[in-house]
Amino acid sequence: MIRILLSLFLVFAALPARADVSVQEMTTPGGLEAWLVEDHSIPFVALELRFRGGGSLDPAGKRGATNLMVGLLEEGAGDMDAQAFARQTEALAADFRYSVNDDRVSVSARFLSENRDAAMDLLRKSLVQPRFDPDAIDRVRSQVTSMIRSSQTDPRDLLGKAFDRLVYGEHPYATSLDGTLESVEGLTREDIVAAHAAALARDRLYISAVGDITEAELATLLDELLGDLPATGAPLPGPADPNLPGGVEVVDFATPQSIAAFAQPGIDRDHPDFFAAYILNHILGGGGFESRLMTEVREKRGLTYGVYSYLSDKDAAQLWKGSVASANDRIAEAIAVIRSEWERIRTDGVTSQELQDAKTYLTGAYPLQFEGNGPIADIAVGMQMEGLPTDYIVNRNDKVNAVTQEQINRVAKELLDPEALTFVVVGQPEGLDSTVN
Repeated sequence: MIRILLSLFLVFAALPARADVSVQEMTTPGGLEAWLVEDHSIPFVALELRFRGGGSLDPAGKRGATNLMVGLLEEGAGDMDAQAFARQTEALAADFRYSVNDDRVSVSARFLSENRDAAMDLLRKSLVQPRFDPDAIDRVRSQVTSMIRSSQTDPRDLLGKAFDRLVYGEHPYATSLDGTLESVEGLTREDIVAAHAAALARDRLYISAVGDITEAELATLLDELLGDLPATGAPLPGPADPNLPGGVEVVDFATPQSIAAFAQPGIDRDHPDFFAAYILNHILGGGGFESRLMTEVREKRGLTYGVYSYLSDKDAAQLWKGSVASANDRIAEAIAVIRSEWERIRTDGVTSQELQDAKTYLTGAYPLQFEGNGPIADIAVGMQMEGLPTDYIVNRNDKVNAVTQEQINRVAKELLDPEALTFVVVGQPEGLDSTVN
C-alpha cells in the first residue's frame, strides 16, 4: 500500500510547477551548502546530490573503478546485504538512484515525509557504509563486463570510443568510464574502496532539495546524512586539449549504414556569447525538424532519418558536436552537406524570422522542464554546478530574448569553424577515406 501511495505522490509531484519557484540558499551547521525549494502541498521530498569528478577520477590502470563502485552502492550497506537493503528500501517506499558519468557521481532520492528519517538513515548507510561484499562485487562486475562485450559489436559504442580516442588523447575522457575487460577484471575490493573515498567527498558536493521540508529540517538531515563522508577527495583532472584537426577518420565495420560523429571547438557556459551560440545551434541543428541540417540533409535530399548538433560543455572541454547516420553509399554526401551548411550559416548568418522562431520555441519550452519536485531538484543542482545564480530560473528567458540578430551573426562568424569540423565515421562508407593522421 505504501508503495502505491508513493507512486501517487510521484504523479502529483509531476504536475506543472508553479511559475514562482523560490530557491533558498542555505548552509548547514556542518558547513554543507544546499539549495532548497519548499513545497508543502504534498508530503514528499526530492533530494539530489552531485559529486564532481566522476569516472575521470579513475587512477591509471584502474579504469572502471568508479563506475563499478557506484554500481555497488545499493548492493548492501551497514548490517544489510544486497537483498536486505532492497527489501528495506521497498518497505519504506523510497526510491534511490545512483549513476556516474565522466564528470560526476549522481545520487537521487525520493521519499515520503512520514518515512524521512528512516529513508535517510538507509541512504546514509549506502553512501557512508557500503559493504562491497565479494559476491556483490562479482555480480556487478559480471554485469559490467557483459556490457563491455556487447559494446564491442555495437556501432554506436564503437563510434563513441573512436571519437573520444581521437579528440581527447591522453585525458581520461579518451577512454570509456566502464573500463576494459582487462581493467575491470583486475579491480580488487581495495580499488573499489579507494574509488569510494576518492569520489564521494564533501569538497566536491552539490545539493538540492525540493518538497515538504523546512530549512532547519534539511540542515539537520544533511549533516547527519553526509557529515561522515571524507572532507576531501582525489584531485580533479585538468583541462583537456581537444584534437580537432578537421577531416575524417573512418573505422571499418561491416554494416549497411554508416554512423558519424562530428565536432569543432565549442563555448564555455559562462562565456558572454553563450546564449547567442545556444540559439545559433538551435537554428543550425538543435531544433529538430525545423533546423537547417534536418531541412537540407533529410527533407531536401533524403540522406538520413535524423541529424542534429548540440553544445557539449563538459568540465574539462567544450565542443560543438553532432551526429548523423546514412547508408554507406550516401554518408559522404551527407557529410558534404553538413560542411556546406556549417559554412553557409557562418557566412550568411541567420534571418530575423529564424531568430524569432527560435526564441519563441526556446522560451516557451523552458517552463515545461519544471514539471515537478524531482525535475526542479535536478535543475537546481545542475545550476549550482554551472555556477549559476538562484534567480537564473526567472531570468533565463530574458537572456534568450536579449540576443540580437547582429550578435548571433557575429558569433556565427567568430565561432563556427568548418576547417576544424572533424568527423569520425563507423561503417564501410563509399568514397570516403581517412584523412586524419
